[in-house]
Amino acid sequence: MPANLDDTDHRLLDLLQRDSGRTLAALGELVGLSPSAVQRRIDRYRASGLLLREVAVLDPAPALLAVCLVTLDQESPETHNRFREWVLAAPEVQQFYNVSGEHDYVVILATDDMRQHRETADRVMKNAPHLRRYSTMFVLDPIKTTLAVPTRGR
Repeated sequence: MPANLDDTDHRLLDLLQRDSGRTLAALGELVGLSPSAVQRRIDRYRASGLLLREVAVLDPAPALLAVCLVTLDQESPETHNRFREWVLAAPEVQQFYNVSGEHDYVVILATDDMRQHRETADRVMKNAPHLRRYSTMFVLDPIKTTLAVPTRGR
């Protein structure tokens, strides 16, 4: 996070993370700026790389979410690269993290139902290169999901 953000920047970034579909006028009203001043700040966020993209966030409630904990059979850059390429090619992969500790990766799969999950797990996980083992936990109740990043204290 750039160090030169003022209070208005933090408020504006928070609002954009919650709903980037608001008009410039509505955003300006909420942060005390004109629509053109809001646009200049948003343009600055984009130019600096702070604002990567704006996306539509769908309700994940209809999806079956599965958290897969993955351990690879080897520790080498080539092994990890092959595994990453394999997993990234699957559209059902919603999130994908390289982690520390007992496991090497956490993969979040989003499918329509259990049948599709089994097909996806067979295709993506069981056939993945250099897979030693994986275990799956199904999300029973997504208590909190967000893409928002805190803008202060970084």
